[in-house]
Amino acid sequence: MFYYYMDPTYILVLIGVVICMAASSKMNRTFQKYSRVRSHNGMTGREAAERILHSQGIYDVRVEHVSGNLTDHYDPRNKVLRLSDATWQSTSVAAIGVAAHECGHALQHARGYVPLSIRSTLAPVASFGSGIAWPLIILGLIFNNNMSVTLLNLGILAFSLAVLFQIVTLPVEFNASRRALNLLGSTGMLYEPEVSDVRKVLTAAALTYVAGTASAILQLLRILILTGGRRND
Repeated sequence: MFYYYMDPTYILVLIGVVICMAASSKMNRTFQKYSRVRSHNGMTGREAAERILHSQGIYDVRVEHVSGNLTDHYDPRNKVLRLSDATWQSTSVAAIGVAAHECGHALQHARGYVPLSIRSTLAPVASFGSGIAWPLIILGLIFNNNMSVTLLNLGILAFSLAVLFQIVTLPVEFNASRRALNLLGSTGMLYEPEVSDVRKVLTAAALTYVAGTASAILQLLRILILTGGRRND
């Protein structure tokens, strides 16, 4: 009896959850493994970030500590590169790799990398869209009048903006990792085997963004399936 009341589109949600969990698990295992590998230069993540930024002529970006695990990020609005507990004082190749990746974002900002500008513009819109999408869709499904189709279309548009943000994020993250690997190799900060280790860490991190994007696309597909009949009435 339960089968007949189960929404079959939930399978799309479950697939997205499994993909994200697998990617997150892969990332955590890889980071933990290379967090135990000390870099030959003995530099901390903070020191590595400052050296990379200065080597590229970037002196107006502050490097700060932020609490949490792998909460590292670059804030383009305030030109602040924030490194987490696992990166800030660690001398591992994983920590230096993550710090270099965030420096890649700072370098994108300094060089006017277009996808980063697009992502920054989309960020507040996508955040608002992801928050308002489902309420609009639910209201559209509840009401049975001309307004319902409008609400459904607005909800789909709002969620689509969130999906677009995820898609734009992919080239931004891939490019930042590529810049990081090039910088670590060209500056001689890490030996080639160490750069190879960093590549594994950043590849695992990139998979989490791919998984997040795939999950968002599956969610959008589910929304389109659930609302298709109502929107066509």
